[in-house]
Amino acid sequence: MSKVQPGNDEYQRFLVELKTRIARARQQAYRSVNRQLISLYWEIGSDIVDRQERLGWGKAVVEQLSQDLRREMPDSQGFSAKNLWYMRKFYLSYRDDPILQQLVGEIPWSSNLIIMTRVSDPGEREYYLRSTAELGWSRNVLIHQIEAGAFARHRSISKQHNFEKELPEHLAEQADLALKESYALEFLGLGRTALEREVEKQMVARIRDVLLELGGDFAFIGSQYPVRLEETEYFIDLLFFHRGLCCLVAVELKATDFQPEHAGKMSFYLSVLDDIVRREHENPSIGIILCKSRDRVMVEYALRSVSKPMGVARYSLTKALPAHLSEKLPSVEELEAKLQEGH
Repeated sequence: MSKVQPGNDEYQRFLVELKTRIARARQQAYRSVNRQLISLYWEIGSDIVDRQERLGWGKAVVEQLSQDLRREMPDSQGFSAKNLWYMRKFYLSYRDDPILQQLVGEIPWSSNLIIMTRVSDPGEREYYLRSTAELGWSRNVLIHQIEAGAFARHRSISKQHNFEKELPEHLAEQADLALKESYALEFLGLGRTALEREVEKQMVARIRDVLLELGGDFAFIGSQYPVRLEETEYFIDLLFFHRGLCCLVAVELKATDFQPEHAGKMSFYLSVLDDIVRREHENPSIGIILCKSRDRVMVEYALRSVSKPMGVARYSLTKALPAHLSEKLPSVEELEAKLQEGH
């Protein structure tokens, strides 16, 4: 019997296929167990509310239940008085909303608690529930997204991309969720006039924070990523891999307003990535152009003329001051005049 060589193409395809099937089976098993756990917690919360409303049981029943459950089942976890109160609140929060009831079973209990306790608006809750389920946001990523106001940014202005034209429907929907209209990079500690390389350098240095802001499922591959065509080498500002989309994501930074040629350059990079870097089992590469600002009509026409999936988003390096504060501060011109007077 001949031994299969590790570099054999057929063997490598078989290995990748098995790894994918195993990972899918594990994920399905986890989701099944998670749904059962969330269903159990829902029923416990419902039963507590029912007894309190129907039989007039007071708050003390929760403490008593916790003590008895932990005594009767010492190996079981999750039945502290605090968690039982959360189960009660969980049921009360969603019992009148059948849409959200369907979504809560798709994410872990800890993520449900974060959304339930930090978000009150039903539409906002739906956004974070769906995003956590579809993009695989971890607990830390979810907290960051809520604190950064991801829902408000998602809703305020429509995102600009050509995903629905250049990607299959199921991938286009996921790519739309993965892309933001704008990215808050204030944590880089840079001023508004920072150059592209300064922004890139700080993004690499603060890559953990960058990954949190990107929104989950992004894995960092490298900066100034080299791709070679014959005798010429080109460099992509930042290259990521998105696990949910199973594709490479090229990010180009522009410390200027968006220009149509930016889309052409990104299209070129994506073509090279697809032909040279992308692996056989991966989906088409996606591009994100991050710029200081953009003319929405210009972006629309630029994206219409390219045949590679990409989106254009803004980034901010400093938070805008509230109007009542900014009005009290001197303008740049006034500061310069004062400096001139001092010389």
